[in-house]
Amino acid sequence: MRRGTAVVTGASSGIGEATARRLAQEGYDVVVAARRRDRLEALSQEIGARAVTLDVTSPESVAALADQVPQCTVLVNNAGLALGLDPVATSDVEDWRQMYDVNVLGAVRVTQALLPRLVGSGQGHVVVMGSTAGRIVYEGGGGYAAAKHGAAALAETLRLELSGQPVRVTEIAPGMVATPEFSLNRFRGDADKAAGVYQGVKEPLTAEDIADCVAWCVTRPPHVDIDLLVVRPLAQAAQHKVHRTTS
Repeated sequence: MRRGTAVVTGASSGIGEATARRLAQEGYDVVVAARRRDRLEALSQEIGARAVTLDVTSPESVAALADQVPQCTVLVNNAGLALGLDPVATSDVEDWRQMYDVNVLGAVRVTQALLPRLVGSGQGHVVVMGSTAGRIVYEGGGGYAAAKHGAAALAETLRLELSGQPVRVTEIAPGMVATPEFSLNRFRGDADKAAGVYQGVKEPLTAEDIADCVAWCVTRPPHVDIDLLVVRPLAQAAQHKVHRTTS
């Protein structure tokens, strides 16, 4: 059974790639969108998706995406970015700007561009990939937490504003997810620092775990809206409470 068209941003790796794979398995016609065209091409050939080059920080790029997607049932605003782990006092304001532009404004741009298609589908669904950092702050995470709080505000406001229209809005807020690039990008390629985030954590979440959450939310009956899904690994009781083994 074909379920309609699903657009996944940030689909070239990690959670976005895993989500694209899973939604294709669920019967969606998937549009994979990201900056790295070579990765998109390989993924699209593997899962039968359509690849569209997308930079969510560029209004022109987002408009070009919309031109290539005449129909849309599901939009997964997954494109995201974390930079640095510095305290507010010494953090780089440019890092804050970039994180806000990708995590919040990027989602706004793509949602605005595709919303007429989502409404027109009669059963649209906007998924915002948030974070537990959008619910609880932590030292060194000010910029990222601010951006993800913004993403949470976007999802909650959009749900209110779309009341009465056939569009569901879901925020998925993962905790500790181990993907090949997220922490590596955060620490600008420092592999030791990136690995340290997960040191001693027996089983952090995987990209496939989050893709499973996305698939479950969007395949509920059209009258069922999962407003917020917070998911953490068993080892992470909270942002500041992570069980780590020494062996």
